[in-house]
Amino acid sequence: MDTTMRDAHQSLLATRVRTRDLKKSAPFVAKNFSQFFSLENWGGATFDVALRFLHECPWDRLSELREIIPNIPFQMLLRGANAVGYSNYPDNVIDGFCQMAVDHGMDIFRIFDSLNYLPNMKVGINAVGKANGVISAAVCYTGDVADKSRTKYNLDYYTKIVDELVKMGIHILSIKDMAGLLKPQATKILIDAIRQKHPDLPIHLHTHDTAGTGVANYLAAFEAGADIVDVAVDSVSGMTSQPTMGGVVAALQNTKYSTGIDLEKVNEYSAFWEQTRLLYAPFECTTTMKSGNADVYKNEIPGGQYTNLQFQAFSLGLGSQFENVKKSYIEANQVLGDIIKVTPSSKVVGDLAQFMVQNNLTAKEVRERGDELSFPSSVVEFMQGQLGQPHGGFPEPLRTQILKGKKRIDGRPGADTEQLDFDKIEAELRKKFGDDIIRKCDVMSYVMFPKVLEEYIDFKKQYGPVELYPTRVFFVGPDLNEMLDIEIERGKVLHIVVLAISDLMLATGEREVFFQVNGQLRSMKVKDKAAIKDHKVQPKADKNNKNQI
Repeated sequence: MDTTMRDAHQSLLATRVRTRDLKKSAPFVAKNFSQFFSLENWGGATFDVALRFLHECPWDRLSELREIIPNIPFQMLLRGANAVGYSNYPDNVIDGFCQMAVDHGMDIFRIFDSLNYLPNMKVGINAVGKANGVISAAVCYTGDVADKSRTKYNLDYYTKIVDELVKMGIHILSIKDMAGLLKPQATKILIDAIRQKHPDLPIHLHTHDTAGTGVANYLAAFEAGADIVDVAVDSVSGMTSQPTMGGVVAALQNTKYSTGIDLEKVNEYSAFWEQTRLLYAPFECTTTMKSGNADVYKNEIPGGQYTNLQFQAFSLGLGSQFENVKKSYIEANQVLGDIIKVTPSSKVVGDLAQFMVQNNLTAKEVRERGDELSFPSSVVEFMQGQLGQPHGGFPEPLRTQILKGKKRIDGRPGADTEQLDFDKIEAELRKKFGDDIIRKCDVMSYVMFPKVLEEYIDFKKQYGPVELYPTRVFFVGPDLNEMLDIEIERGKVLHIVVLAISDLMLATGEREVFFQVNGQLRSMKVKDKAAIKDHKVQPKADKNNKNQI
């Protein structure tokens, strides 16, 4: 499976790759890689980011890619009972979401839960089954099954989960090694054990190449009986992304596992993304991460979180203390009971780690002062049981100290939540934004992210179809005297040139922009938000204020 269109850029480029650039590579992929098992191009964080930061509709992305690539199955990442959101939704929301995804072109759903909590996974599995999608249930991997001293997440733990998933009627078993913790020996042990118990079950291995051992793990996986592995095209592979597509294809040549994929075509595909990646320089993980790092075997930070955690550390003024953040991540995980770490449970560990560094707290002090500390909200919600029940239970007495009497959930979160009335929500949105604006898919987006969807619609109404802008212009704006050709519809092109920008008008925080559209001179005033934020307005003199000089 090729993850270039989803997890690769989520791991390396902060999920910022636009539909425009995905569509540019799509015809080449359809023509040259029809033998791929699937393309992962949707779900996970891409849904939220498309609306929030790219001002795009994720449903349009899916249907437009489906139109260009009709011959390769599409795959998405589904967070069990959370769909693509971070909250617990009523069961009819998950059912409706999966059906809508299938209707827009989705085929295979990788369903996981951040704690491997089976009741949460069952909601997603049932929803995909009702929608006639392919059910790929994922077991999230942590620990080291080859290390006999680590008994919490041992081989027996994983095989029992697989047995339960098989009983639920899954089509594919996915092993989701989100931090890249598998080593070749552990890979062999785990996959061989599953293959021995379930000889006809397709096994799909997902990993991140943070330590650089990804290709070696895949070779071990094939020998042990795996059927499918996840790769990213070379120029967006490695480090916290997936192992290199070209490397895996080359490594399997002249063996019984040969893929039949043309390595020259992989190189052409990689060349496109090598150039396209340059457009996303502001979001590059290499700003803070220069290479792979085997310390992931100690800190167990998931690939998709590692770079985000670095950026967060810098934004909180902890950039120089990132090594301390990683050490605290280890301690925070143990304080929480050594949990499975993948969105959103990984955020709980990351938030607690940064909280510990900011407040100069050790694990011992957190346990001793649990009843007096004001913990991050994600930690409190985890302890309440809002993510589900962790393997081995919650740590006590810390849970009681953190909750301070707050409500506990001891079963599946959302199990007793009332069904959502989609018709009522649609009517309210149509009343607010207009019948010509709101579609069925917008209603579903609103259910996932209410505020984000409203801001997305407001932005579109104010600025129009910004997805038509070239990527560099979209992110950083045009250069003066640069000619932009914007095709607003087939055969209709706007030729735009920005001629000059005035100085900041301090009274209004605006600048006047002078430009040409198809040769006609125009101007408009634009709020300079960055300048407003930086500019400090001095208070007027007041004779009654004795503190003024």
